Amino acid sequence: MRGHFWTVAPHLLQRFRRDGDPHARPWTTVLEDPTVGQVRLSGFLHEPVGARALLVVVHGLGGSASSHYAVRAARAAKAAGLACLRLSLRGADGSGEDFYNAGLTEDLRAAVESPEARRYEGVLVLGYSLGGHLALRYAVEQPDPKVRAVAAVCAPLDLKLSQEAIDRPGLALYRHYLLGNLRRLMAAVEARRELPVPLSVLRTVRTLREWDRQTVVPRFGFASPEDYYAWASVGPLLARLRMPALLVAAEADPMVPPAALRPSLATEHGALKVRWVSRGGHVGFPADLDLGFAASPGLESQVLAWLQARL
Repeated sequence: MRGHFWTVAPHLLQRFRRDGDPHARPWTTVLEDPTVGQVRLSGFLHEPVGARALLVVVHGLGGSASSHYAVRAARAAKAAGLACLRLSLRGADGSGEDFYNAGLTEDLRAAVESPEARRYEGVLVLGYSLGGHLALRYAVEQPDPKVRAVAAVCAPLDLKLSQEAIDRPGLALYRHYLLGNLRRLMAAVEARRELPVPLSVLRTVRTLREWDRQTVVPRFGFASPEDYYAWASVGPLLARLRMPALLVAAEADPMVPPAALRPSLATEHGALKVRWVSRGGHVGFPADLDLGFAASPGLESQVLAWLQARL
């Protein structure tokens, strides 16, 4: 039960806290998608005076730049003297221009290559859940030379194993929450253009696999959900890592459990450092968390200390 507590409690706490970074300003950039044309990305950017490096924060499935963990990361970046860009993946802000998938690194690439990011000597990437998967996937491709290190928190590595874990009967409440957020994203898309299937059909979907079959598969040209999972999963690609990467995983994570991660970590990958945490849930951890890095306690403080040491 402790994993469920640390997964749910931070989300509930956010309902009573509205303490995002008041100095962050809206940020946008545009990229060209070969299927839908121009796609506008959005987020929030905070640029403290004297900052020489930028932290790009990527949210998880159904989240956005305003998710509680993204706001926590922004506060930690400010304390560490870093500029911070909280990125909303395509459609996550309710713009309705398109929607993302777990292997679509183009949005992160566009943020890293934006004029605002170009002003900094170094760029660090911190992703949560699906955003962590995207950060690792970006790192094994051809990352921009300015990107010095990436960190992933509670990231799936094998998308098929993670889908099976989330679709377990005991996780119905988590699925209901995720699918509810995704339906709101797709409602905004349907207001602008035709969906692969009508929103009325998507309202009947009850599993993540079926959601992917009805949305990601036809939109991005996959043959099946399994084809999508096999193509997008970063686990088999970890041997390609050449830049420093950190993975923080919770032993009691109900959404990305250890059984979904360990097959991808059976072989040691020299560029990837893994920290298993006994107390914590899905992207939620106690305030006194110590990962063994020379920094004050807390997930973001510890992770940012590790990232900054790679600048």
